[in-house]
Amino acid sequence: MKHSLHSFFYLTILLLCLPILACAQTGTATDSLLNKLPTNLRERGQAILTATDVKVRTQLTDDLARQESTAAQDFLLGVLATDPAATVRRAILSRLGNRNNPAIQQALERHAAADADVDVALFALNRLRQQRILEVRQALTKRLEMAQSSGNEAELLKLRQEQERWISLVNGTMLPAFMRIPPPLFALKPKGKVMRVLSLGDFGAGAPGNNQIAGEPQKQVAAAMLKMHRKKAFDFAVTLGDNFYPTGMFSPTDPRWKTLWNDLYDPLKLKFYATFGNHDWGSPDSPASELTYAKQSPSWTMPAPYYTFTAGPAQFFALDTNDVSELQLAWLRDELAKSTARWKIVYGHHPIYSAGQHADNKTLIAHLLPVLKDRADVYLAGHDHDLQHLQTENGVHFFINGGGGAGIRTITPNARSLFAKSAYGFAMLEIDAEKIAVKFLGTDLNELYQYTITKPKSDSIAQKQ
Repeated sequence: MKHSLHSFFYLTILLLCLPILACAQTGTATDSLLNKLPTNLRERGQAILTATDVKVRTQLTDDLARQESTAAQDFLLGVLATDPAATVRRAILSRLGNRNNPAIQQALERHAAADADVDVALFALNRLRQQRILEVRQALTKRLEMAQSSGNEAELLKLRQEQERWISLVNGTMLPAFMRIPPPLFALKPKGKVMRVLSLGDFGAGAPGNNQIAGEPQKQVAAAMLKMHRKKAFDFAVTLGDNFYPTGMFSPTDPRWKTLWNDLYDPLKLKFYATFGNHDWGSPDSPASELTYAKQSPSWTMPAPYYTFTAGPAQFFALDTNDVSELQLAWLRDELAKSTARWKIVYGHHPIYSAGQHADNKTLIAHLLPVLKDRADVYLAGHDHDLQHLQTENGVHFFINGGGGAGIRTITPNARSLFAKSAYGFAMLEIDAEKIAVKFLGTDLNELYQYTITKPKSDSIAQKQ
């Protein structure tokens, strides 16, 4: 009996100590992975392990996850297995979850099935679904490439239309293909009229800890736009995406329409011609919500994910750059070729070139840029939370306007930079037959930068290839 009691006592102590031993072993494993980090990243990794503030740890984790380093990836997978903070685990899954790596796939499966936080589990599940669907879509991509090689136009059209449907399948959104069909070209203003156009990007972030109401930076930018509009009126406005954080709108009756849109932008009494950002594709119902809200709003306008219209001497081409399908590219190529406008201005969320946090977009460089070269005059984008102007290429001027209210980020100019500033603000374009003046304005309405694009009268009105 005495022996049994002793055995029971020692067994109880062992069971109580197992979690501590496991944590010690895991900590040792993480320390080992830390030592494998490159010297320039090791200090950041150490800070992740020692920081007690969850917000600080989440930000450090997010920063490290952006590095293209196998050692950093392995280290973060170790942190993922041990960190008690749901926001840290989600940050790792968010940044690593789109990488094609068996270890990451296994981590997604584990956290989808068993993460202690249900929101993290659902996030992992959706990333896993997206990865699996992308794998299956490769067959469609190969079939599309075959049709392009053969030049079979009938097959190409069917395959391009099918690819449009798969965009929604990959993103897990409830957006039927017929809602992606752009309307015919429409006109806002007569050809001869001088245009003043407002441009706004990356704005609907909400207040810290409460995305139901607007944050102060967004309010300040909106107030500055209204003040400038009263001083010298704009004709209309365009949005460059990330209209509503963190995952778009949940329905056309979402109460945030009032606090994040109506209260701020309806007072301008302008039509805003919107585009989708990556955050606007965040929830399954967001794209359809943003498209259908246009039917009940005096200011919000979005006839399709991509569309075109004329205004004065310019034609505008609104794109959905989240997944630039072959159908959208073919549409843009045709519309640019048909255009007789003096100026052709293309706008969407993702930059082609950028000195900001997201850097150059290899996919858009490979697929979108060739369509724009020697056809478009301006490409406007957001996504990077800063203000930029980059070097012209084949007649295309690149501007980034992402200071509309979401948290701004530091920026270091690169070889392509003509202007780069980390600041809240908006852009305005003044357009006539001979020039486009692009101006960046801060919340105090001080002019941060101006650049004028000119075109000699002798130039052909239509620039076609």
